[in-house]
Amino acid sequence: METDTRPSIVVVDDAVEVRTLLRTRLRLSDQLRLVGEGSDGRQAVDLAREHQPALMLLDVSMPGMDGLEALPAVLEASPRTLVALYSGFEEQGLAERAFQLGAAAFIEKSTPVGSLEDRLRALAAGGTPRTVLTPGAGRAHPAGDQGVLDEHLERFREVFEEAAIGMATMTLSGHLVRTNRALAELEERPSAHMIGLYYGDLTGGAERAFQSALQEVVHGGQDVAQFAHRLTGALDGRRVRATLAPIRDSAGRPLYLFLQVQDVTAEEAAIEGLRRSEERFRLLVEAVEDYAIFMLDPGGHIVSWNSGAQRSKGYTAEEIIGQHFRVFYPPEVAAAKHPEHELEIALREGHYEEEGWRLRKDGTRFWANVLITAVFNAAGDHVGFAKVTRDTTERRRLAQDRERAAESLAAANDELALLNARLEQSAEQQAQFLAVTAHELRTPVGALGGAADLLSGHWEQLTDEERAELLAALSSGTSRLRRLLDDLLTASRLQASALQIQPQPAHLQELASQAAIVVQRTDPSAEIKVEIDGDLRVLADADRLAQALENLLTNALRHGAAPVRVIGTLAGQSVEIRVVDHGSGVPEDLRERLFERFVTGAYREGTGLGLFIVRELARAHGGDAGYEAPSAEFPAGAFLMTIPTPSAPAP
Repeated sequence: METDTRPSIVVVDDAVEVRTLLRTRLRLSDQLRLVGEGSDGRQAVDLAREHQPALMLLDVSMPGMDGLEALPAVLEASPRTLVALYSGFEEQGLAERAFQLGAAAFIEKSTPVGSLEDRLRALAAGGTPRTVLTPGAGRAHPAGDQGVLDEHLERFREVFEEAAIGMATMTLSGHLVRTNRALAELEERPSAHMIGLYYGDLTGGAERAFQSALQEVVHGGQDVAQFAHRLTGALDGRRVRATLAPIRDSAGRPLYLFLQVQDVTAEEAAIEGLRRSEERFRLLVEAVEDYAIFMLDPGGHIVSWNSGAQRSKGYTAEEIIGQHFRVFYPPEVAAAKHPEHELEIALREGHYEEEGWRLRKDGTRFWANVLITAVFNAAGDHVGFAKVTRDTTERRRLAQDRERAAESLAAANDELALLNARLEQSAEQQAQFLAVTAHELRTPVGALGGAADLLSGHWEQLTDEERAELLAALSSGTSRLRRLLDDLLTASRLQASALQIQPQPAHLQELASQAAIVVQRTDPSAEIKVEIDGDLRVLADADRLAQALENLLTNALRHGAAPVRVIGTLAGQSVEIRVVDHGSGVPEDLRERLFERFVTGAYREGTGLGLFIVRELARAHGGDAGYEAPSAEFPAGAFLMTIPTPSAPAP
């Protein structure tokens, strides 16, 4: 049996299509004998131990265990095996790291397959070890499209190297294969010393976070994974944010990883400062129990809640957050879109303040002082509203109590002032009444005394005519005194509510005619006309009605002018009695007080009781008395008194 003298080779690559391409090429060339294939570093070690191959083409970036990690173990399992690292990364120091680990050659995957096979045969035949095979090897001057491609590649390298943030490419298992200047400065070590290092060893104790990020992008299908970590060996406590992104083939499988590392020390310090500030503010807001302080989103929905809000409104944070703040308003106010109107004003003017009724969770109302302030972020974007509500129900009640007390005090003062004024007026009226009464008594008393003296002392010397005149004067004075005493006695009884009224059916014409005769005794020249139907009857106390009529006639003759008319007309179940004179009428400023006690005219004649007694007697009969303003029928006005008829119901 003929022995196969071709050099044996094992191909390890996680890409099936790459292994298929190499297997086919090796079979067709028939120069190398393929004894095994693998897809990761662990399989590479097992195949090396099993076959002890002359050559191994070992991919650098593979999931699980990559080529850089597997290389020492492969050489330990098969020391005579010449290992060529097969990489999709540009060499850029990676080849040197591979050689340090024991690789015999470094071949970029972009190298044509024919050149790759030639290099492997040469290596198996004892060619120069530690060689690097790149697509441009042996090509002096690239031309055409290749030259343009090389130019763009060079520009990419420049951008990669000069970037302000740290950048690197790494295998799928986390070993660095290329780093830029910014990353080297962050790590405070040369780029060449970082090639092949496991990035987890550079994360300052955050290896688990790194492994989790690897799992997400390599096996989890994520396009980006981030984690933050402290820089290993950094004495100033600097922290960075690492971002991993897989570079995938056309089938979506990850080939290698792109790493971006950015110093976030200042950013995290600012965020931490902001967090602490927000925490202090939150604690402050939470500690305030007398005010409801909470945030609304731009649409008016509640996004935060404090203990003061829970205390005053009755809702827990879990119950209220997410609801629109119109729930705090009475239904009629919410239906009128007033809450939305408040937000419009706050957004337009910066804030809105008012006092009004609000609702608690249990439906009870409370009076609240409300301040709504529009909130904007640093960029000037509107982010919501801050709302501060204070329950001022008790303060409002106290203020209302103070107002009512002040109003009551003012009313009491006004009433006291009015009473004082009335007392002063009453005192003045009483003084006037006493003076007038004295005058009214003095005149008839003087006349009576004089007439009596003349009659008793000079009876014989007097003529019959003189005796008759003096006797008439005695009669007139006596009538005047009788009416004055009747008025005083009636006023006193009215004041004491002791006046007795005994109404009986009576003919009004007779009562009016008798009253006219009595009044004419004191003024025989006075013309009084009684214009009353003889059948007209009233239900009245004859003496009291006669007294009222006498007072009306006396008032008309004293303050008006003759002739005086007494007119009686039937008006339903009452009789209207009008006393009309031909004077100038009652002044307007006196009409309101005309029937009050002690009120007299401009000349202060009479006691001021006559019309008062008229009204009170009329009311005692179930009628009333008043004054009718001047009219075409009665140019001087008329004094009107109403008295029930016998058919009227009893008062």
